[in-house]
Amino acid sequence: MEKNSGNNNKLVPQVSSKRATSYDVARLAGVSQSAVSRCFKTGASVSVKTREKVRKAADELGYQPNAIARGLITRRSNIVAVVITEFTTLNYPEMTSRLNEHLAKHDIHILLFTVGPQSDMTVVLDQIWQYQVDGIIASAPFSEAEIQRCAKRGIPLVFYNRICNDSAVSTVGCDHAEGVKILIDRLVRDGAKRFVVLSGPDDSAVARERLRGATEQIELHRLSMSVLGGDYTYESGVRLTQQVIDGSSLPDAFVCANDVMAIACIDTLRGADLAVPEDVKVVGFDGITVGQWHAYQLTTIEQPLDRMIEATVSMLLERIEDITLPAEKRLFAGKYIDGASA
Repeated sequence: MEKNSGNNNKLVPQVSSKRATSYDVARLAGVSQSAVSRCFKTGASVSVKTREKVRKAADELGYQPNAIARGLITRRSNIVAVVITEFTTLNYPEMTSRLNEHLAKHDIHILLFTVGPQSDMTVVLDQIWQYQVDGIIASAPFSEAEIQRCAKRGIPLVFYNRICNDSAVSTVGCDHAEGVKILIDRLVRDGAKRFVVLSGPDDSAVARERLRGATEQIELHRLSMSVLGGDYTYESGVRLTQQVIDGSSLPDAFVCANDVMAIACIDTLRGADLAVPEDVKVVGFDGITVGQWHAYQLTTIEQPLDRMIEATVSMLLERIEDITLPAEKRLFAGKYIDGASA
């Protein structure tokens, strides 16, 4: 039914206040309610003809399946909490997008929580519980007490790119120490003898692993090394590199905790009229897209992002189905990228 809106002589459709149901769609399409449900369920088997009829009827009636009502029946929210730090968004900008893609294939949506250094994880977890999530993927530090809170509630937890060797919790990570050792060996082979390591934050397990790898390999070659503490940011990379430039002598190579600091290092060296890699070599870690731009062509270790995310999602889904599965830890080797910065 249409009614006249008044002076403008336009016809405005009469909107029904009653929300259409799957029964209404089934009746209009001439199919069963179960067929309607299958049409809106990812991966369900249904013929093309039936799907077209149901979609047409749903569009005509303005029908959308109710995820909340479905969750009450299945006792699943189809929501996974993803907890990341500010450093995660800086170092792995593609991570959340890829994670969302992989989970969407299973009709699961993400609820994103970004935490800072001063965030109270207890408060964050209390917020997560309110959404009745099916599981948690975390790329942020959890205490053992917080890990146990998740276990007590029967909420499966998988850590992405974090090292938790002392805790019975599932983790997926890259072999950071081994990746840095590969970089050091290549630099030594190319004649580097004096190193400056621009490390990451002290409270980062990943940064500590990368520093451990650099320290062990440089000491193995009995070469000179100094370590300057940064925090993964571009600003800290600039500040520390300038500190070295202002010092008494330049190293042969900068080993940076991540690609962002390596990019900052290259920019600062060039600003001081120093050529990379002719005057100083620079390497990073992560393999972010910007690092491969023509202006940088960074020598680095690329993390196998898709393989790690696929493993993370797989491990979480398995534990959503069976919370009694034991913790599992998977470690992936990074790929050496032979760039132009070293």
